[in-house]
Amino acid sequence: MFNPVPNEARKAWILFACAVIFWGVNWPIMKIGLSYTGPLWFAALRVSVAVACLFALLGAQGRLSWPKREEFPALLSVGVVQIGGFMGLIHFSLLFVEAGRSSVLAYTTPIWVAPLAAWFLGERLTRRKLMGLLIGIGGLIVLFNPLTFPWGWNGYTLSNGLLILAAMLWAGVIVHMRGYGWTRPHLSLLPWQFLLGGLLLVVVAYAVEGMPDIPMSAGFAAIMIFNGVLATAFSFWAFIQAARTLSASSVAMASLGVPVVGIASSVLILGEQVSTVMTLGAGLILLGIAVFTKRSA
Repeated sequence: MFNPVPNEARKAWILFACAVIFWGVNWPIMKIGLSYTGPLWFAALRVSVAVACLFALLGAQGRLSWPKREEFPALLSVGVVQIGGFMGLIHFSLLFVEAGRSSVLAYTTPIWVAPLAAWFLGERLTRRKLMGLLIGIGGLIVLFNPLTFPWGWNGYTLSNGLLILAAMLWAGVIVHMRGYGWTRPHLSLLPWQFLLGGLLLVVVAYAVEGMPDIPMSAGFAAIMIFNGVLATAFSFWAFIQAARTLSASSVAMASLGVPVVGIASSVLILGEQVSTVMTLGAGLILLGIAVFTKRSA
């Protein structure tokens, strides 16, 4: 007998699908945006727009409140490392690396969660998780094969490494949050975390790139609106709202859609070529993440 999807679950899947699409499509859009201004100022402006939206949204809902003292570790971990560090690294890397490839490398996060959680939290590295880890690493070996990858002291090699580092930083935040635990819904801290990450990006951008050169053009304004409002403020809010209803395994599996959409939209928008090596490597990475995140029967 057919059982209709409950209203709450349906809304959650719609929100989650929007977040996946916006995050995926944003990879080539970010690449285009870097032709207007420096990567660090681009990241800082994107986060600043998101901060304004999140404070306005939670303020209108009456859910805005000061962080508590015991929440400072979560504020610093997500704000400094995930938002400030992750955003800065991926935007810089997009100067040299293709948008589709970047989306795959940045979303290798689940591959690094398993060993970090086993090391720091004592979580058991099950056979399934180990298999997923090995398959994912196999995909990375394919992508970084010396026969096809242009190793050397160049921006491309450095940026590929920085994308892996960004994924590891995100994994570190996930492990830290698992060990830390929440005292209230994560959404209440989100504006403050973005504010802290945004301030860090502004300071680093000024130190590295100097005063911002912000072009007054409709194209750049549209890219900033998409990045700040849809791909950042809305998507993070939608992801958290959906994760409150959907199971953790469903969220993890569905998140694989982000790099898939990232690759497809990079081909359609930027005309990027997807080689056999890229297809095989990305396929193995996504398969490894799927095996790792699949809930045991």
